[in-house]
Amino acid sequence: MKSYRKHLKETIKLAFPIALGQLGHIMMGVVDSLMVGKVGAASLAAASLVNGLFFLILVLGFGMTFAISPLIAISKGENKLNQCGVILNHGVYVNSIFSVILMVIVFSLSYLIPLLNQAPDVTLLAISYMKILSISIIPFILFACYRQFLEGLSIPNPPMLIAILANILNAILNWTFIYGNLGFSAMGLDGAGYATTVTRWIMTIALLLFVIESKKLKTFSPQPHFKNLDNKLIRKIIGIGLPSGLQYFLEVAAFSFATIMVGWLGKIPLAANQIALNLASISYMVILGISFAGTVRVGEEFGRKNIEGVRRAGFSAIILSTSIMFSSGVIFILFRNVIPTLYIGNPEVILIASNLLIIAALFQISDGLQASGIGVLRGITDVKVPLYVSFTSYWLLGIPTGYLLGFVSNLGAIGIWLGSFVGLTGLGVFLLFRFNYKTLKL
Repeated sequence: MKSYRKHLKETIKLAFPIALGQLGHIMMGVVDSLMVGKVGAASLAAASLVNGLFFLILVLGFGMTFAISPLIAISKGENKLNQCGVILNHGVYVNSIFSVILMVIVFSLSYLIPLLNQAPDVTLLAISYMKILSISIIPFILFACYRQFLEGLSIPNPPMLIAILANILNAILNWTFIYGNLGFSAMGLDGAGYATTVTRWIMTIALLLFVIESKKLKTFSPQPHFKNLDNKLIRKIIGIGLPSGLQYFLEVAAFSFATIMVGWLGKIPLAANQIALNLASISYMVILGISFAGTVRVGEEFGRKNIEGVRRAGFSAIILSTSIMFSSGVIFILFRNVIPTLYIGNPEVILIASNLLIIAALFQISDGLQASGIGVLRGITDVKVPLYVSFTSYWLLGIPTGYLLGFVSNLGAIGIWLGSFVGLTGLGVFLLFRFNYKTLKL
């Protein structure tokens, strides 16, 4: 028990700033929406449309960087400190190429927006906004690379602070570019795109300078250089990063499709769905921090070849995440009739949202289990089988079950959410047993 308490303490210490950093990234989007909304409904609708499409692609790039932190943590555990800088540079090399590919994809997707049958003014704004945002993919992914490097070394505070301060810079640039202040012409929605892009470049430069100039990090040789590249290490980074990115893509895409299915039921269920999903997303940000911390803690013990430490670090992350999500679920149930009133006054929406919050409460534990399970398995570089099971759980179990319950059994939005609960539960239980099995084999 003493050992578990130590692991829980270390996981919390690492997870808290990681979760705050994640929240910092999310808040930039919230601030953008709030400030763009004052320009007009068309700008807000275009921003919503583009951000949904953009995030689906961005999550692939973000996932590719996930290979860096477990490999860094393992090398640190093995006391191969110079190898940490080698992994970082190989990760930056791979992700730089991948980010350019994603930038071209997003830029090209802007030409397909007219096919989505949106209002003409929304379409016109969305095309321009998406083209501008595509330029921000490169700095976003490079920032994630250096952030994963620091988190792999259990130094999460610098990227967290930069992400939080970036919100202030982003708000100032939004005020300047969107509304036309400080001598600039008012650019509307395009201004928000330029503000986000500039902010992301400054964030990346700031973190890069910290990594290069920090005396504490000199031991790890983090200076950028791409000489003597090791093809085996490149393949290893891709072999961990690509399945990780695809796993998150499948998850985001499944919830997006579930939202589309709710939309088939009408605007009232869709509004209720948005309230419940928004609340579930807030708790998920905390769990994502624990998942990343679990990756690092497990990876470090794995590098030390301390298998008992691997198990305790992994199960500590799983226990912590499920405990937090259980508490979150209790709050959802207790205040299910109150929370929706903070969003809207429509009694029909409030009634459906309150019922959806009961389902959301049920899958909180399942969501915590799958998120932390993915993280701790990544710490021992086990990513391919979880990817296949994620596809099966989300798309062959969750979505079909949601459709059957929602439309065939006429349970509506509740049935669709029950489908998500089934998919998440199946995945979470599998990952728990997978981690136990893999570590016992070790």
